[in-house]
Amino acid sequence: MASVREAALTRRSWPKVTDAAPGDAELLELLAAAGRVADHASLAPWRVIAIRGDARARVGRALAAAAGAEGEAAAKLEAKPLRAPLLLALVAATRPHPKVPEWEQDTAAAGVGHLLSLLLDEAGWGVMWRTGPLTRHPLVADAHGLAAGEHLLGWLYVGGRPDRERPERRDAPDPAARLSSLD
Repeated sequence: MASVREAALTRRSWPKVTDAAPGDAELLELLAAAGRVADHASLAPWRVIAIRGDARARVGRALAAAAGAEGEAAAKLEAKPLRAPLLLALVAATRPHPKVPEWEQDTAAAGVGHLLSLLLDEAGWGVMWRTGPLTRHPLVADAHGLAAGEHLLGWLYVGGRPDRERPERRDAPDPAARLSSLD
């Protein structure tokens, strides 16, 4: 078992994956761990939607409609969710709270998404977090059945790892340039 530090240092985005994907039982185990992120007032302001099979094509059609795309442009957008056998839509499910503003609830939901991506990677799955300008479009929200107070943070594209080396990782930011002190 890798340490958290090792998992963070070795994580890579897998832009191309095979047709294998984790089942619901494995996802529930991983979500049980990912749901342990810092969460002020224990609101659990998040949920995850598993998108498989034909549901991926519905999401693709919603992306094309949201963009107002036609022809070749629409076909490209419609194909995007088909790049992986499983998409995990990361949903921030915020609600009014006297001590926990919406932005803080969004950070808890994003923390679940990031931790889930690390856990999937550690379990041997290829994962890539994808977003884009249409992530928050109302037609895309409707395609996901989002309720009032919910919005997408993006999708984890999940599948099997191809028989090749891990993708190269871009250089990390210089930590010394990112750390400062308040005296």
